[in-house]
Amino acid sequence: MSLIPKSHPRVKSLLIRKKLVDGFDNGLVAKEGLLAQGRGEAFDYLLGEKTGKTAKSAIKAAAAQLLLAKMPIISINGNVAALCPKQIILLSKQTKAKLEVNLFYANEKRKTAIIKTLKENGAKEILGTNKKSSTKLLGIDSARRIVDKNGIFAADVVVVPLEDGDRTIALKKAGKKIITFDLNPLSRTSQTANITIVDNITRAIDLLTIESKKLSKKNPKYLKKIVDDFNNKKNLNENVIQIKNNLSRRAKFA
Repeated sequence: MSLIPKSHPRVKSLLIRKKLVDGFDNGLVAKEGLLAQGRGEAFDYLLGEKTGKTAKSAIKAAAAQLLLAKMPIISINGNVAALCPKQIILLSKQTKAKLEVNLFYANEKRKTAIIKTLKENGAKEILGTNKKSSTKLLGIDSARRIVDKNGIFAADVVVVPLEDGDRTIALKKAGKKIITFDLNPLSRTSQTANITIVDNITRAIDLLTIESKKLSKKNPKYLKKIVDDFNNKKNLNENVIQIKNNLSRRAKFA
């Protein structure tokens, strides 16, 4: 009997799930993060469990936006630290974006575990760890309102992978350009962000780093045109159409 290859989407999905469970057992992931992963898996299935044309378009725009930024920041939560710590650090180095730990369900033990994981995977500077440099983001009640005044608070571009809608709205109102990864094209986060990459972060993060490296050779005028030509609403609508088409095709074989 032949074994299913590791590259098969179903196998990859199980491996991702195991990373989250291990992350929970190691104190990185909140139990609510496991629920969020379940929702994401459902949308990933509806999207065909692959990086489509719309995601690639958003990745290119995100890379250009990061390279144009004066002070880009990547916000890290437990799920990101459990799923792709090494990849997120590579993106940080490629785009010169700083890392900041910011948690919805915050406690010092979990934050310490996340910081340890990031450092073990090569992170040098991690913001969001010094209470003396913390300040509050207006328009949000959760613990995520606490941000580093030298990080998210001062940033012009913020990457918020696997984000909650309230903070995305608050960041947008604070004048930040928001890049997010979200498998649900209809979520508040997806609809609010400037650039939404509708793809599994474990697939898209490496592509974003590669695209950033490729575009780093281009001049600012070229990069700005990529960003200006990108229409997030149109891109999200195309993802919704893709989901409908995939459902129609699968219904024929049901």
